[in-house]
Amino acid sequence: MDPVKRHLPPLKTSINKYNLHAKKSLGQHFLLDPMINQQIIALAGDIKNKTLVEVGPGPGGLTRALLDSPARCVIGVEVDQRALLLLNELKEYYPERFKIVEHDALKLDLTTLCDSPRQIISNLPYNIGTTLFLGWLKQGAAWDRMTLMFQQEVAERICAAPNTEFYGRLSVIAQWVANCAIVKRIPPGAFSPPPKVYSAVVNVVPKSEQPSPILFKAMETVTAAAFGQRRKMLKGALKTIDGVNLLAKANIDGTRRAETLNISEFDQLARLYAQNNNL
Repeated sequence: MDPVKRHLPPLKTSINKYNLHAKKSLGQHFLLDPMINQQIIALAGDIKNKTLVEVGPGPGGLTRALLDSPARCVIGVEVDQRALLLLNELKEYYPERFKIVEHDALKLDLTTLCDSPRQIISNLPYNIGTTLFLGWLKQGAAWDRMTLMFQQEVAERICAAPNTEFYGRLSVIAQWVANCAIVKRIPPGAFSPPPKVYSAVVNVVPKSEQPSPILFKAMETVTAAAFGQRRKMLKGALKTIDGVNLLAKANIDGTRRAETLNISEFDQLARLYAQNNNL
């Protein structure tokens, strides 16, 4: 038996030692089931010799599974002081392969932490998950893959198709730069404390061709206007960004609504917007 595994204290023992119980204010719901954590890693594809970044490792349930994988190293980004004490104890067992970064992930460019090949695998805090995800999408070329856990509704929004209930701005931007798929749904009872909703794991694989920062900004502007007032026809919703002209150039019927447009049509509108505004 690996001596590290033999001497590593049980996860619950470490949690109790540091009184690390989930805080609602931090959007924490800890996934402690080792079987599910192993399944998440299996769904993340080939991680051999990659650097894995985990945001919000908390008590380290997923972290332990990541460190037990063939990854080159694991970087945990954590802001909770209680969790940092526990994670530093865990680092003693993996001094060469585990790095802890004490920082607010919302204010940190993760790409500065390591070289490629790099991948994100995280059970994201519910209250900042979408914001973090949008930031990482802007850096699509920097990531081999992202395997992320969200509330199920957020996961559905990321992967939704046009003309469906959850299709919106997040769907368009995510699928514009990446191939996205829900690969696992997890019931509330798997977490401590149990959330009120199901969670879901999403695999996000960036496409080979990525938009420039200028084009990405144009897409953000177009989708914000289009979905800002979902019930409006596009000619009205896009009025503030010269929508009638954009729609005419794109040969898109202005009486349509945002949820009927596919990714290619939004791409066309974003490119025209960037061109018309000399971005």
